[in-house]
Amino acid sequence: MVRAVLIWLLLALPLCAAPLTRAELEPMILAPYALGEPVNDKGVWSLRNSGGGEAGYVFETGPLAPLPGFSGQPINMLVMLDLDGRFIDVRLLHHNEPIFVSGLGEAPFRAFLEQYRGHAISEPLVVGTPYGAGGAASDNVYLDGVTKATASVRIAHESILAATLAVAKEKMQGLSAGPPPRPDPAHAEDLDWAALLEQGLVGRLTISNAALDAAFAGTKWADDGDDGPPDAPFIDLYVIDLGPPALARAVLAPETLAEVARFGSRAPDDELYLLIEAGHHGLVSPDFVRNTAPDRLSAKQDGLPLALRDADILPALAADVPEALRDATRMVVRLDRRLGFDPTRDWELSLQAVRMHGVFQPEPGQAHFTLALKSPERFFQRPEAPRPLSPFGEALRNRAADLWCLGAGLAVLIGALLAQSRLAGLRAFTPVRLWVLALVTGFIGFWGQGQLSIVTVLALLRGLREGGLAVLLYDPFGLLVWAAAILGFLLWGRGFFCGWLCPYGALQEFAHHIGRRLGLPQWEPPRSLGRALLWTGPLALAGLVIIAFAAPGQAEKAAEIEPFKTAITMHFDRPWPYVLWAGGWIAVSAVWFKGFCRTLCPLGAAMRLGGLLRLRRWIPRRAECGSPCQLCRVRCRYDAIAKDGAIRYSECFQCLDCVKIHDDPKTCVPLVLAARRERRAA
Repeated sequence: MVRAVLIWLLLALPLCAAPLTRAELEPMILAPYALGEPVNDKGVWSLRNSGGGEAGYVFETGPLAPLPGFSGQPINMLVMLDLDGRFIDVRLLHHNEPIFVSGLGEAPFRAFLEQYRGHAISEPLVVGTPYGAGGAASDNVYLDGVTKATASVRIAHESILAATLAVAKEKMQGLSAGPPPRPDPAHAEDLDWAALLEQGLVGRLTISNAALDAAFAGTKWADDGDDGPPDAPFIDLYVIDLGPPALARAVLAPETLAEVARFGSRAPDDELYLLIEAGHHGLVSPDFVRNTAPDRLSAKQDGLPLALRDADILPALAADVPEALRDATRMVVRLDRRLGFDPTRDWELSLQAVRMHGVFQPEPGQAHFTLALKSPERFFQRPEAPRPLSPFGEALRNRAADLWCLGAGLAVLIGALLAQSRLAGLRAFTPVRLWVLALVTGFIGFWGQGQLSIVTVLALLRGLREGGLAVLLYDPFGLLVWAAAILGFLLWGRGFFCGWLCPYGALQEFAHHIGRRLGLPQWEPPRSLGRALLWTGPLALAGLVIIAFAAPGQAEKAAEIEPFKTAITMHFDRPWPYVLWAGGWIAVSAVWFKGFCRTLCPLGAAMRLGGLLRLRRWIPRRAECGSPCQLCRVRCRYDAIAKDGAIRYSECFQCLDCVKIHDDPKTCVPLVLAARRERRAA
């Protein structure tokens, strides 16, 4: 038996999370892309297009950003990123998130990841919905989360962003996730064409025919040029940034200036540039289609391609621009600042010169000429980058109303329990308690998804060993319930959570009352068997802890011993074996009072340990309790009172039945006998 268990544990041990090999990765890359060469040893590969050119990067999130999920293990995803910083695809590779492993299934998780396609890392991506009335005007790009799995998808989102930014910093420097500078509409300068030239506000590139011949010298295209005298300009290019209004007014006629303003209102994130080419190059080929990417122009910043497109504006020049430039080729192009383009930092505009060799099937040859450009800072304003909320802050904001309601409810409940004699003395104490348990089941359980679970305890233990306790911050609602439970440890022991805050325990108590109403027989195991069954919970807890460290891949399956996820998280919407397990224990409670809570529950065993922090004995006792009076012990449905009258707080669920008996002069035997003696004496 021991050998079989050891073999099972060895087989269940997960392999080291090594990056995928080429053989494993290549089938995942679909046309028109192909897998290139490895970039580093962290699972980053280059991505090639159908022509063999560099198209981007493909990488796993696990090795780059191993943020632990609720299982204690990272969620590993495959990210394909193009050179503009846009997500080509995001796919799920491996995870052990409990809600998806044996709850919702992976379909909603994969649907969530599909939302990244087409978005750029330069966009402020947020999981959730626009907050408040001003949400529609927010700069954030919202991704729809997954109901009942908000924390898990937030962890996945943070993993994707962290891994992608790591690749961007190493391979795509200059791609910023913050807001780029924008032209300052309030900046005014009285400029004209002469002032632009004098201050270096016009980029200028001049390439003579002789320089062009030199570029093709020694190639088969050396003798294919016929561009005129050697000293004549093949390229005579002027480049002016039209984003700043002061620069645009200096070079554009009023009608074109108005058209540029209209364009800016439609596309406020585009930076426009005026190109004037007075040589023979012509900027584009004769086959060029307007409003597309110019086929003879390209741009780069920090070594990364920029998406350069024609703005479809036919510019008319200002009156003081030289007459020679009015007949030149003019074009307005645009660059998208959302993709990380910063006009105030160095970037390059490249012009391609093409020569054709041969007659029947001419072969093209290319030469490139580059102009370095940069706009002065004084024409721009840098919006302060919105400080992104931490995952915990974002979760707090999204669940603010629930947290306020939960906090108020917990405060009222704790205050009532501190005045336990008054609470237990209410004539309608049982209906009041059942109403509280109904609210706990509906609000904390089904609505708030605040059912505490042994899975969180296991994640905490692994986090203490391996790091990554931040996983607990993704669910502030559950964290507040945990805080209340820990406060309960100090004041009452385990009873506060197990008796008042556990939704599944409340369902069992409702089943008990239904069984009483139906007249079902009540069963209790023999005392010796009942005491032995108390050890099943600690044994289950110990087994789960061993599996969590020895075979973490099996921990979620083993944690199904607690039926909370089936009953509370999934609302019994699971395969029949899980429903039978969860519903069966509730049905059993109709005849055996809260049998699961008192025996097999691993979370209850953990709560017993937490109860060791209790600071006081809060249940009042008299000298007669246990000797000779046994009334409280006989009526205690949890068997939490010893024969000598001592309270076993590790088994007490704070039902207050014994407090009610103790304070009731008509029920407490010592008080009844004392009253009789007083009457006789009178």
